[in-house]
Amino acid sequence: MRVNMNRAKSISLAAAVVALGVLAAGLAAYGFGRAHQQGDADPSPDRTGPTAPAGVRLEQRVTDYTAGFSEDSGYREPRRFERQAVADAVGQILDGHPDRADALLTDIDFQLRTLTDSTTGRRYAELSDRTEQSPAPRGWGRVYIDLSAPVRWSVQVPHPVADAHTERLGARVLLGSPGGVLVLAGAHRRAGVGDAADVAHRRDSVFDAVCDELAERGLPGMQLHGFADDSAPDHDVVASTGEGTVGRADGRRIADALGEHGFVVCRAWVRSCPLEGHENVQGRKAAAERVPFLHIEFARTVRASDARTSEAAAAVRAVTSRWASAPAIVRR
Repeated sequence: MRVNMNRAKSISLAAAVVALGVLAAGLAAYGFGRAHQQGDADPSPDRTGPTAPAGVRLEQRVTDYTAGFSEDSGYREPRRFERQAVADAVGQILDGHPDRADALLTDIDFQLRTLTDSTTGRRYAELSDRTEQSPAPRGWGRVYIDLSAPVRWSVQVPHPVADAHTERLGARVLLGSPGGVLVLAGAHRRAGVGDAADVAHRRDSVFDAVCDELAERGLPGMQLHGFADDSAPDHDVVASTGEGTVGRADGRRIADALGEHGFVVCRAWVRSCPLEGHENVQGRKAAAERVPFLHIEFARTVRASDARTSEAAAAVRAVTSRWASAPAIVRR
């Protein structure tokens, strides 16, 4: 009889331990979601993958990643389920479910890390390809998501290195205002067969799938490009809303802010400008979703100057800071 009573107590104690474990896990998951939605610090850093170095310079991390891009660096077209897995993982992170995101990414050999930018102190989720260092990288890119504040906007860099230094500008735009997502292509635009790696004009890329996810959630986006100085010799910047018109008020704000910083801006909604981005597929998706989209081209002389790049990023805050403080968007 005594043996049975001891056995019963042991079973009860084990059940209690299991119950406490389940409760703790639930609270941890709840905490991540609440922290992300309300803009608090992530209370469970790196619960979902390898640890990135603490206190990294995110801009340097981005430019180190893109430094090896060239026309010969390689690109493999993703299959539908692969590009959708990354897009769905982004959605899970935005909804406060990093464990679900990690499971989706693991299936396609991606990884989810968290890092803290040493210049801003803000925490970011980094979605990256585990095969980036392989002899034949897939070239699917990276995504950086601000975990310190509710996500409200995105900055997109479809042609890193090919449009020289747009990756550096994109990182500075992300760091300039809270609540942003940086969507970064993973290859030179000419690295694939034909135009396969030109993600601004393809619907079958990881880059496009992630941008679709953000547009369908109603998040406004800004896409950064670069042009040769002689393509628009009288201008430093070409600002456009692409195929749509919803973002024109934001376009005017950016154009005005750039003008105040000494940039000469061609405003595509006022006059005909080169490089207006009407064929841009992410812009067309945003127009279909009635979501603000800005297509901004910077001259080579602007992008080649560290000081001018910083001025451009500062001017862009006229819109990103406004987007960051906007009310929550409920589309799903």
